[in-house]
Amino acid sequence: MERVTHHGRDTAYRISDRGGDGPTVCFVHGSGGSKDIWKAQARVSDRFPVVALDLSGHGDSDDVDAPAGRDALAEYANDVVAVAEATGATVLCGNSLGGAVALWVAMERDLSLDGIVLAGTGAKLTVAEPLRTALATDFDRAIELLHEPDRLFHDAPPEYAELSRAGMRACGRAVTERDFRTCHAFDVRDRLDEVAVPSLAVVGEHDALTPVDYHDYLAERIEDCERATIEGAAHLAMLERPEAFNAALTAFCSRIDPAA
Repeated sequence: MERVTHHGRDTAYRISDRGGDGPTVCFVHGSGGSKDIWKAQARVSDRFPVVALDLSGHGDSDDVDAPAGRDALAEYANDVVAVAEATGATVLCGNSLGGAVALWVAMERDLSLDGIVLAGTGAKLTVAEPLRTALATDFDRAIELLHEPDRLFHDAPPEYAELSRAGMRACGRAVTERDFRTCHAFDVRDRLDEVAVPSLAVVGEHDALTPVDYHDYLAERIEDCERATIEGAAHLAMLERPEAFNAALTAFCSRIDPAA
């Protein structure tokens, strides 16, 4: 594990590089998550180096004092830019909240990018009122709501769901609620024409949290954006169907850099 210091805090990240000469990809997890959701993506590091970070307050990274919404989003973007600059990453791949952060970096920050991958995310990320209420009052209930069928998972082994629940509990209620409230405030539907790099919108076919039509919208409104569907998966397609997800990612990186 590596660390980069920026804005008075440390952000933790993990690198996997098995000699790939394609563009370095920086993976950004979603609400209540950590870099561990991207473990299966290390398999593609013979094609291109991969980096997975913990956003502030998650995993092994220091927390930041920022309220939910634009302030938290901006600080999470600072985390991503710091890691990307430290590792030379030029492709961002974000899931859910991480996709919002990737879009924000592409639109708001002066970071040289070759592409972005928007996985299980959207230009607007409304969070249902029952989940927002549970996050504020009954964290165990919130965790169970997220693990209902076709939310985080479609048909994953039971141990995946248990690991996911444990990861959210480790992240804690306060940070997880901040994440989801930041998602709820996120809306860049009128700014997608500002995304000036090739993009891929990739979605699990059963994803009820950020459905297929969210990704159709991204593909229609971003000038150079493809859409890919991962069959047999829901929101965490990179965990549930890693081979298909990695194939879509590799095809995209090969398109933007034939050396990949």
